[in-house]
Amino acid sequence: MLIVEELLKALRKVDGLRPSTPVLSVRVPWDVDGLAVDVADDVVCVRVVATRLPLPALLTEAGAVLRTVLVGTQWESARLRLVVTDVDRDALNAS
Repeated sequence: MLIVEELLKALRKVDGLRPSTPVLSVRVPWDVDGLAVDVADDVVCVRVVATRLPLPALLTEAGAVLRTVLVGTQWESARLRLVVTDVDRDALNAS
Protein backbone atom coordinates (compact mmCIF):
# COMPACT_ATOMS: atom_id res chain seq x y z
CA MET A 1 0.00 0.00 0.00
CA LEU A 2 1.50 3.29 -1.10
CA ILE A 3 0.40 5.32 1.95
CA VAL A 4 2.18 2.86 4.25
CA GLU A 5 5.39 3.25 2.25
CA GLU A 6 5.10 7.03 2.38
CA LEU A 7 4.50 6.99 6.14
CA LEU A 8 7.54 4.76 6.68
CA LYS A 9 9.67 7.02 4.49
CA ALA A 10 8.60 10.02 6.59
CA LEU A 11 9.21 8.17 9.86
CA ARG A 12 12.77 7.41 8.78
CA LYS A 13 13.41 11.18 8.83
CA VAL A 14 12.83 11.25 12.60
CA ASP A 15 16.14 10.48 14.27
CA GLY A 16 15.32 8.53 17.39
CA LEU A 17 12.34 6.47 16.26
CA ARG A 18 12.12 3.37 14.11
CA PRO A 19 9.23 1.14 13.07
CA SER A 20 8.36 -1.53 15.59
CA THR A 21 8.56 -4.83 13.76
CA PRO A 22 8.82 -8.45 14.80
CA VAL A 23 12.19 -10.16 14.76
CA LEU A 24 12.08 -12.79 12.03
CA SER A 25 14.43 -15.72 11.70
CA VAL A 26 13.69 -16.12 8.00
CA ARG A 27 13.84 -13.74 5.07
CA VAL A 28 10.52 -12.57 3.71
CA PRO A 29 9.91 -11.10 0.26
CA TRP A 30 8.43 -7.84 1.56
CA ASP A 31 9.41 -4.92 3.77
CA VAL A 32 8.48 -6.04 7.30
CA ASP A 33 8.50 -2.40 8.45
CA GLY A 34 5.04 -2.18 6.90
CA LEU A 35 3.77 -4.37 9.73
CA ALA A 36 4.25 -1.38 12.05
CA VAL A 37 1.54 0.62 10.27
CA ASP A 38 -2.23 0.11 10.34
CA VAL A 39 -4.42 2.30 8.17
CA ALA A 40 -8.18 2.49 8.63
CA ASP A 41 -10.70 5.09 7.47
CA ASP A 42 -10.72 6.95 10.78
CA VAL A 43 -7.33 6.16 12.35
CA VAL A 44 -3.75 5.70 11.21
CA CYS A 45 -1.64 3.83 13.76
CA VAL A 46 2.15 3.71 13.63
CA ARG A 47 4.01 1.55 16.16
CA VAL A 48 7.54 2.70 16.95
CA VAL A 49 10.58 1.91 19.05
CA ALA A 50 12.41 4.84 20.63
CA THR A 51 16.15 4.74 20.11
CA ARG A 52 16.81 7.97 22.00
CA LEU A 53 15.11 10.33 24.41
CA PRO A 54 13.32 12.66 25.28
CA LEU A 55 10.26 10.83 24.07
CA PRO A 56 7.71 13.70 24.05
CA ALA A 57 9.84 15.73 21.63
CA LEU A 58 10.31 12.73 19.35
CA LEU A 59 6.59 11.99 19.27
CA THR A 60 5.75 15.61 18.52
CA GLU A 61 8.23 15.64 15.64
CA ALA A 62 6.99 12.30 14.31
CA GLY A 63 3.38 13.43 14.52
CA ALA A 64 4.11 16.53 12.48
CA VAL A 65 6.13 14.65 9.87
CA LEU A 66 3.58 11.86 9.51
CA ARG A 67 0.64 14.28 9.40
CA THR A 68 2.16 15.98 6.34
CA VAL A 69 2.02 12.64 4.49
CA LEU A 70 -1.71 12.40 5.16
CA VAL A 71 -2.53 15.88 3.83
CA GLY A 72 -4.46 15.62 0.59
CA THR A 73 -5.30 11.93 1.08
CA GLN A 74 -8.48 10.22 2.21
CA TRP A 75 -6.83 9.95 5.66
CA GLU A 76 -6.22 13.68 6.06
CA SER A 77 -8.80 13.95 8.86
CA ALA A 78 -8.07 10.54 10.38
CA ARG A 79 -6.75 10.37 13.92
CA LEU A 80 -3.00 9.73 13.97
CA ARG A 81 -1.97 7.37 16.74
CA LEU A 82 1.69 6.77 17.61
CA VAL A 83 2.28 3.78 19.85
CA VAL A 84 5.66 3.35 21.52
CA THR A 85 6.12 -0.40 21.87
CA ASP A 86 9.64 -0.31 23.29
CA VAL A 87 12.52 1.93 24.30
CA ASP A 88 15.94 0.77 23.16
CA ARG A 89 18.35 0.02 26.00
CA ASP A 90 20.94 2.41 24.56
CA ALA A 91 18.42 5.25 24.79
CA LEU A 92 18.00 4.59 28.50
CA ASN A 93 21.73 4.31 29.12
CA ALA A 94 22.40 7.62 27.38
CA SER A 95 20.02 9.51 29.66
